[in-house]
Amino acid sequence: MDYTVLEQSALFSDIPTKELRDTLEAVPHHILRYDKGETVFHLMERASRIGIILEGSVQVQKLFPNGSQINVSVRKAGELIGPAAVFSRSQKYPCDVVALESATILFFQREDILLLLQKDLRIMKNFMTELATASYMLQQRLELMSYSGIAQKAAFYLLIQARQSGKNVIEIPGSVSNWAMVMNVSRSSLHRELKKLETDGLISYTPPVIEIHDFEALQNVLSR
Repeated sequence: MDYTVLEQSALFSDIPTKELRDTLEAVPHHILRYDKGETVFHLMERASRIGIILEGSVQVQKLFPNGSQINVSVRKAGELIGPAAVFSRSQKYPCDVVALESATILFFQREDILLLLQKDLRIMKNFMTELATASYMLQQRLELMSYSGIAQKAAFYLLIQARQSGKNVIEIPGSVSNWAMVMNVSRSSLHRELKKLETDGLISYTPPVIEIHDFEALQNVLSR
């Protein structure tokens, strides 16, 4: 197995390659491959596995009885899928997880991830940080969805990223299409609103980055 992606994942941060190899050899796990569009986790399926994406990307989707869909997030190589659900009281996956492209995922069963956490305090700390980060990101996601306008959603995302990084140059999450998908808007509509913000002098829009020029004006977009 290629350990390059695992070494760069947040779960195994600060774990030397040899130690990581020895640890994983002692803990049961398996690797599965998924084609584009194939479902990794089904909504309300029993949550018994945690995955680490080795290759490709997946999308977390929430479907509603009226047929509408919210694209919750996109997960890429090195990121975890399913940890909160596996350790929740219900132990059910709250969303569908679908491969956006061909994806390779390493899985641990619930009891095996517990064994992994017991073996190394550093991994346990990283895992708890990942759970806390996921909870924080969900809160931000809910606030993002509270805005109805596309310009508002884009402004909120840019301001949050700027505050977290301390920089005024923000990298688009993947492609513009992926970003639009996460915000549940069309690519063309997002592109149009970004161009308007650029024309108004609030940002410079040069994919894959956006530079913020006027933080106050961008904040005012949220109250429109």
